[in-house]
Amino acid sequence: MQSYLKDSTSFIQEIKELQLPDNALLFTADAKSMYTNIDADIGISSMKHFLISNRDRISTNFPSNLFLEILEIVMKNNIFSFANTYWLQLTGTAMGHPCSVRYATITFGHFENTVLLPTFKDNLLFYRCYIDDIFGVWLPPRTNKSVTWNNLTTLLNSWGNLEREANTPSTTTHFLDLNVTLKHSTITTSTYQLPLNLYLYIPPRSAHPSSCLKGLIKGELHRYWLQNQPAGFQDLVTQFLIRLYNRGHTIKQLAPIISQAASSIESNQYRSQTKLENDNTLYIHWEHHPNGLQCKTLQQIYNNTLCPVNPFHNMTVAISRPKNLRDILTKAALHLPEDLLLQSIIDALQK
Repeated sequence: MQSYLKDSTSFIQEIKELQLPDNALLFTADAKSMYTNIDADIGISSMKHFLISNRDRISTNFPSNLFLEILEIVMKNNIFSFANTYWLQLTGTAMGHPCSVRYATITFGHFENTVLLPTFKDNLLFYRCYIDDIFGVWLPPRTNKSVTWNNLTTLLNSWGNLEREANTPSTTTHFLDLNVTLKHSTITTSTYQLPLNLYLYIPPRSAHPSSCLKGLIKGELHRYWLQNQPAGFQDLVTQFLIRLYNRGHTIKQLAPIISQAASSIESNQYRSQTKLENDNTLYIHWEHHPNGLQCKTLQQIYNNTLCPVNPFHNMTVAISRPKNLRDILTKAALHLPEDLLLQSIIDALQK
């Protein structure tokens, strides 16, 4: 996908490398109910053409026909329950399936690759899409500026039933969690925060592992550092501390965590850990309880007993939480009544 965007961090890295002319403008576009408006026939057909056009990049052992048959079954036979009743989804992407996000990204992305980007290659200096959000750098032509822009928005909305609302090109816009500004042919960013965000961070009496609060603080400080200029970074950190304080945390508790996070930023040690191709790690699943055995203790026990004779290079404790009231009271899975068979539902729907 030429327009594929992983996250806001990669977006910032990409726009820093752009060389913009004086007439460049920014625009964004957002899809209206993207998943439910992707027609299944058009989506599956797009996936088929995507596989064909990328045949040289796909393993010869990949069962393309079987894959497309299974995809059609999933997209056209999505059954869900509501209040002891069962429903068949008639239109759009099958909701709730693990493949839905990738399916939506690839199907519309194939349209971008083959139609949209080639048609407006002279006007789109930069174009990225994150699921249903589009960001672009628009170069208006010398003549027929409004006509050309209208042609772009019309083409964006020509793929099946999917509609996108595009903002008029300007020097400022919002994209993902960023304020994006164009000034003197340079793009700068700052962190965008929703006005109605309640910032309900983990309270001090929560049963979460202590590493969750540390990870939250370290992650937010690193995000603020990447997305803002120094003055903006200081303001956001101040607001962040006030919000944590309002949630019940004390400065005494927060100070060492913030100091450690700041040190990692200064030394440029913060980086996402990528799994090695031949990762030889022993994973121990452990249900966390604030008064139970903690990760550090498990690590010490492992180091003192199994580590010298274990063939694994590393040991990682994978923490999970016990069931809470929501898990007990909310049904998250589809369970058929004992006296009702799935085949009888399919037969009834086919009639």
